[in-house]
Amino acid sequence: MTAVGALDIPERRRAMGAAAPGFACRVEVVRGREALEALAPQWAALAASCPEASVFQSPGWARAVFDFEARRGNRAFEPVIAALHDGSRLVALLPLERIRTGARRVLVPLGNAFGQYADCLVMPGYEPRPVVAQLLAAAIGAAPADAVSFLKVRDGSALARGLPDRRIPTGTAEGAPYVALDAFADFPAYFQTIKAKTRKNMRNARNRLEREAPLEHRLAQGPAETLEVIASTLSGRAERLKDQGLTSRAFRDAGFSAFCESLPGRDDLSLMAFSLLHGGRPIARQWGFVHAGRYYAFVASRDFSNSDESPGKLHLGEVIRVCAEHGLAGCDLGVPAMPYKLTWATDAVTVHDYALPVTIKGWLLIQLWDVRIRPALKTLLMRMPAGLRARALRLVGHGH
Repeated sequence: MTAVGALDIPERRRAMGAAAPGFACRVEVVRGREALEALAPQWAALAASCPEASVFQSPGWARAVFDFEARRGNRAFEPVIAALHDGSRLVALLPLERIRTGARRVLVPLGNAFGQYADCLVMPGYEPRPVVAQLLAAAIGAAPADAVSFLKVRDGSALARGLPDRRIPTGTAEGAPYVALDAFADFPAYFQTIKAKTRKNMRNARNRLEREAPLEHRLAQGPAETLEVIASTLSGRAERLKDQGLTSRAFRDAGFSAFCESLPGRDDLSLMAFSLLHGGRPIARQWGFVHAGRYYAFVASRDFSNSDESPGKLHLGEVIRVCAEHGLAGCDLGVPAMPYKLTWATDAVTVHDYALPVTIKGWLLIQLWDVRIRPALKTLLMRMPAGLRARALRLVGHGH
């Protein structure tokens, strides 16, 4: 199959030359667990030098994905981790995997079904554009594919700056709200930036709830309690999606719950899990990861019988307060930019979905399905009744 838009020889040379004068760089492609462990110490050091990269590009996340796929006996799991070395130093890394559908082979971020953001690691001082070009060339060479798909690429990230101009936007841009706690002396100083009317409304909602029963916020202690919060949020979120006739990339994977429940107790990933209790009963819960001094919200659920009192909004304020008290620099609230998140956010980062064609078939399917048919179908389906929409979304919801 003739390649369309793949790296040509001059582009590869420019990539190598810009990455390291004298062609000193070499790319290693890691496919197995043993090779991952050999690379992990350098990977961790590289991640520490890239504080803006998220937990989903960390060696801990990679290990968790490898371990889970092995545990469930997924023979279709094909990791493709491209690592750029400059002499003895690891200076860039792009963690991918290859997935196969009935129509095409696609390279996607490692743990694509479960992750939040697509990104890569590039050591400061190296230009992302030529580095990413070299990493992509090596990954495609090791695992031929029709296309490369990156979902949820944050503006300004190393990957956003490194992707070639021939990238094709797919889907619509979204926002990921963020709370920059390090911009304030403490939580009370930050809280004063919330609109006075909003603070008053939340205070009134809290008072109404407390007249009925005590209100308590709790940070889970230990793996067992964290696991209980994770299981509760997953079941609550799944039920809410079902009621709305919706689905998501993560929940379409039958193993998502088992993957999440495998995370507590790992020594290479840090979790925080929170509960807002009303009379001892949880009315809002949330959990996520702590990485590079930031909290990444991952799954949340709430009791919709208390919607008038905005338990999700009240709980998020408590989550942010605890994060501030633990000295975290910020809270990434994740996609999408829901109103209750925007109440607390100090900013919102725009995220985009991109695809890179490698073969003619890949280019055609991106243009026909990803760019035209799938977005149009999803717009149409969102206007349908919940029951019918749920059945139809199963057909169009697969991003690749």
